[in-house]
Amino acid sequence: MKLTLGFSPCPNDTFIFDALIHHKIDTQGLDFEVEYQDVETLNQKAFQGELDITKLSYHAFAYVIEKYVLLDAGSALGFGVGPLLVTKNEELAARLSQYTGAFLPQELQNLRIGIPGKYTTANFLLSLAYPLLQNKQELIFSEIEQALLRGEIGLGLIIHENRFTYQDKGLHKVVDLGDYWEQTTQQPIPLGGIVIKRSLPMDVQLLVNDLIHQSVEYAFANPKSGLDYIRSHAQEMEEDVMYKHIELYVNRYSSDLGAEGKEAIHSMFDRARALELIPKSLEGLFLR
Repeated sequence: MKLTLGFSPCPNDTFIFDALIHHKIDTQGLDFEVEYQDVETLNQKAFQGELDITKLSYHAFAYVIEKYVLLDAGSALGFGVGPLLVTKNEELAARLSQYTGAFLPQELQNLRIGIPGKYTTANFLLSLAYPLLQNKQELIFSEIEQALLRGEIGLGLIIHENRFTYQDKGLHKVVDLGDYWEQTTQQPIPLGGIVIKRSLPMDVQLLVNDLIHQSVEYAFANPKSGLDYIRSHAQEMEEDVMYKHIELYVNRYSSDLGAEGKEAIHSMFDRARALELIPKSLEGLFLR
């Protein structure tokens, strides 16, 4: 049986899925046709139901709960892993960092912000921390730093490996939105998860979940096994940066969400529904 599988080319995802797609574990008759896309493209594909299994933002998951269910394995949650709001203007960074919540001076409210997608968890967190910042421009996540440096936007919402490179490019942090979430909730921040179509047989859903769990555990036990594969998709990233990226986003929640991970996801969805940022649904979030 062949299933379509979408995930990003970022090191955390290629690290997780290396053993699965290269049959370093026994996939028990399942084959996977892989599609590599940035997270917002994967979100859009999920809205259309194009892929059997896909990585997507937790924010986007709220819009496809009727089609997909969340697997226990493969997620990105954690502490200190949130998106960063950055700017080229050091004075602006210092001033804006004084504010979060509903108050923001009028002259700061129209700042143009580059975001990695409307349905990313990063944008959801931005909406929580700075609800009055609404002048947003959607960009591919890897293009946001350059747009800042060219002066096309005043603020940038950066994710993934850009956390490690923005200072080298002369950019300044306004706020770590992961810290904002953690201080508000004392919970890990849910960034992205792996979902599977509800229409697939339950035994297939459970098998895929188990295989991704095995793939993560294989990667933990053999961290250099997929180095060439990870590097081939890492956009000329240095090896130490690749593994910093992996260490940041792949952890025990990636192997199994567990009760703590599921509680954090429920908290995010409850908060978002209370603020009417996502639609309500009667479907359960989790596979089991």
